[in-house]
Amino acid sequence: MPQKAKLGQNFLVDHSARVRIVEALGDISEKNVVEIGPGKAAITEILAQKARKLIAVELDSELARNLEQHFAGTKVEVMEQDILTVDLASLRHGEEKLLIVGNLPYYITSDILLHIFRYHDAVSRAVVMMQREVADRVAAIPGSRDYGLLSATTQLYARVEKLMTLPPGAFSPPPQVHSSVIRLTLSPRFEELGVDADGFIVFLRSCFAQKRKTLLNNLRAAGFAQPSIAQAADAAAISLQTRAEALPLEAMAALYRVLKTA
Repeated sequence: MPQKAKLGQNFLVDHSARVRIVEALGDISEKNVVEIGPGKAAITEILAQKARKLIAVELDSELARNLEQHFAGTKVEVMEQDILTVDLASLRHGEEKLLIVGNLPYYITSDILLHIFRYHDAVSRAVVMMQREVADRVAAIPGSRDYGLLSATTQLYARVEKLMTLPPGAFSPPPQVHSSVIRLTLSPRFEELGVDADGFIVFLRSCFAQKRKTLLNNLRAAGFAQPSIAQAADAAAISLQTRAEALPLEAMAALYRVLKTA
């Protein structure tokens, strides 16, 4: 497979969408902004005029060289690197949190989101584009068809807003899917929910391990004893025949807190 196809590169050519994406970041005049996958600089050109500093993280070596040449001598720093290996905290300006923007490759969208969440102490807001179906999952509410582990994890770390959906014609070459832009305002809820981050994330993964299975079956498969599960469910007023996608984070946290002390 050619490298460019593997990287999933579909470049945004809709100027109105470019402007709206940058505007969705808010006032960036005193901010360090990280752009994921700047490609041919469609959004980079606008960001470079507005941000205090722009760090453009580009994996494709040819595109990275072109960006370095184009933005030489400006406040744009080009990093030829995989975003998943970037220490985002090191890119901050003092205690000021970063803003992130980017058109996320379809095949690693979830991985990039999780990477951003790992650095929630260093990031305040992200405006990112992704496949519409993935955006629907990210923004889904409990009890809906699209709600799952990605929904729960994202909403545990951030407030989600869907901003716009773009047709294939907004890109070159046109992808076979529509794309959506979402804004994530980082505000982790662990303290509010009374749970520890590492343990609760593992617990969520267990609860969502098999989408068609009930909480009872998923938790038993994760190694919890049935009496403990039953006791915790009773204390949290949750039916064991419920599936994880039907429960809001508050109910999942209540179940976790009891199970952890059982």
